[in-house]
Amino acid sequence: MSLIDLRAVSLQYGPRQVVRRVSLQIEQGEFFAIIGPNGAGKTTLLKALSGLHPLHEGTIRIRQRPIDDYAKKELARSLALVPQQVDAGFPFTVAETVLMGRYPHLGLLAVESKRDLELARQAMEFTEVLHLAGRRLGQLSGGERQRVIIARAICQQSQILLLDEPTASLDPAHQLRIMDLMERLRHREQVTIVMVSHDLNLAATYADRLLLLKDGLVEKVGPPREVLTSEQLSQSYGCTLMVDDHPQLGTPRVNLVPEKAAAAINRDRESL
Repeated sequence: MSLIDLRAVSLQYGPRQVVRRVSLQIEQGEFFAIIGPNGAGKTTLLKALSGLHPLHEGTIRIRQRPIDDYAKKELARSLALVPQQVDAGFPFTVAETVLMGRYPHLGLLAVESKRDLELARQAMEFTEVLHLAGRRLGQLSGGERQRVIIARAICQQSQILLLDEPTASLDPAHQLRIMDLMERLRHREQVTIVMVSHDLNLAATYADRLLLLKDGLVEKVGPPREVLTSEQLSQSYGCTLMVDDHPQLGTPRVNLVPEKAAAAINRDRESL
């Protein structure tokens, strides 16, 4: 029984269709990555999974229930969204921001209990931002802000975590910290992670399965080894990409090929 089930999902912005008849299932505890070129419909699909973008056609089911059947607070208890960017001018401290994750669980009086405060402390400790609790978001680096928003999502205690480009604009060290954090969370809490990413190598390293989208259509779904092939990626992205094996991990490794080398590679392919 799948945790998330999409059947023939189509999405539009006005008259323009941006996702067309996507069907797939995501299992409990899976790390699932959505990849594809710009304009493929990745973020729109993630927004639909979070209930923030209406369906034009098809159905999305969370735990066998149509997503439209969920009230907003009820859906927030099932899934949490980590957006690509967080406004640095957000006028709250780290502790206040993380505690907002408890909102879906609060009663009519909306007063946090000792347990809510403890869960917020644990989330900050897990994401290594507890020492920043009294600082405002505008005083933090991009990597620190991203960990704070992830802490808010963890504090929400949802079993599904939706990530929109969580490592965008971060340096390699911060990228690894965020991704290793997601890996620990998945194994510790059996959280299901659905991530949109432009970084094919991070997706190959951490994801169990990939969905490759192009122009709103499914090009391929499967393990990284099946999806990340030189032929498939070069066709989908419209440039020459070579794939070999990571020397330590053995996972697919995607290499950019500049134009000056692409012509020779393409000649070699045609001669085979």
